[in-house]
Amino acid sequence: MDSIEENIGLLLQGKDIEESQEFCDFTLEDQNEVTDSSAISPDMCATVDGIDFAKGVAPSSPATFTPILKENVCFIVAAVLVNEEGHVLMMQEAKKSCAGQWYLPAGRMEEGETIVEAAKREVLEETGLETDITTLLMVESASGSWFRFVVTGNVTGGTLKTPADADEESLQAMWVGDFSELTLRGNDIFPLIQKAKQFWMKREEPWHPTLLPVNKPYTRLLLRLVIAIRKRVNNRVCILTSDKTATHLPVTEINPVRSVHSTLRKYMTEIFGSDLPPHRPQGVLSVEMKTSSPSGNHDGTCITILVPIRKALEDVPLIDKYSWIELSKPLGEDLLTRMGKNMIVPLNVIRYWESSA
Repeated sequence: MDSIEENIGLLLQGKDIEESQEFCDFTLEDQNEVTDSSAISPDMCATVDGIDFAKGVAPSSPATFTPILKENVCFIVAAVLVNEEGHVLMMQEAKKSCAGQWYLPAGRMEEGETIVEAAKREVLEETGLETDITTLLMVESASGSWFRFVVTGNVTGGTLKTPADADEESLQAMWVGDFSELTLRGNDIFPLIQKAKQFWMKREEPWHPTLLPVNKPYTRLLLRLVIAIRKRVNNRVCILTSDKTATHLPVTEINPVRSVHSTLRKYMTEIFGSDLPPHRPQGVLSVEMKTSSPSGNHDGTCITILVPIRKALEDVPLIDKYSWIELSKPLGEDLLTRMGKNMIVPLNVIRYWESSA
C-alpha cells in the first residue's frame, strides 16, 4: 500500500518511481494467445500442405520483439519554442524531399540519447540556437513503434542560422508570426504550436506542471496504467493494482504493429472482461526512456497514462490477479485535479504518415 501511494505521488511530480523489476503483466505472447483463441474459429481456417492457417486474421507481432532504434522503432523529438512576441522558431528544410519548406526543429533520436538531449541537438543543428528544455507538451503515437515527443523550452544562447550558414541540416531559421507566408512541410505542426502558445501565455485556465522525461532504459515498449475510480460508499479515489507478482501498477507491452489505443483496449478487456466500463485515457503522467549506445537491447520506453473509470467501483467487476487500493484523501484529490482541462500532458494517437524528421 505504502509503495503504491508513494509511486502515485512520484508520478504526479513527474519523478522516477521505485520498482524492483521491469514489470509486464500482459506480454506480446499473452496478447497473441488471446487473439488466437478468441479470433479464430474452425470455419476461419484453411489447410495447406497439412498446416492450418487462419483466414482474414491480421498477423501477430513476434512474441520476442525487441525494440532497436532505427531498425524497428522510431522515436522523434520536436521542439516548439515561442519568444516574447509570441513568434515560433521555425527552420527551412535542406533535404531534397522537402527542400525549401518550413517546419519545426525536429528529428529522430540517436543512439545513447535522452529525449531532452535529442531535442537540444536538433534545435542547435537546425536553427543555431541553444536551448533549455523545460517540459513535455505532448506525446504522439502513430503506431506502437512510432512516437513523437513534443517539448518546449527557452533559448539560452547561440546565433540564429542565416542563409549564409546553410548546411545539410537546414537552409536557415526564423522566428515566425505569420505562417500564411510560408510553404510548410506539413500542417501537423499547428496543434503543437497552439499547445505551446497556450502553455507560453499561461492563461488563467489551469495547466499541468512541468514534466520532463525520466532517463531510464527499458528493454521493451511498455504502457503503465494508473486506472482511477471512485468508491460510492465514501467517494474516495481507488487505484487498480496488479497482484501477479509484487503489487504494482498494471503494465502491458505495447504491440508494435497496432495503435496504442488498440493495445490499451485489449489490456482493459483482459482486466475487466468484454463488458468494459466506460473509460477514456486522460493523458501522460510520465515518460521513461534512454536509448542504448550502441543501439541494442535497451531501446524501449515506459509511458504511464491516467485512465479514469466513469463508473463506481462497486459496479465494476475484476478478473483474477487485480485489485483496488484506496488512496489517502489528499493524494486522491491531487489525482482528481489532473482530470481537469489542461492538467495533464496529452497523448495523441494519430494515423501513420511517412516522416523523415
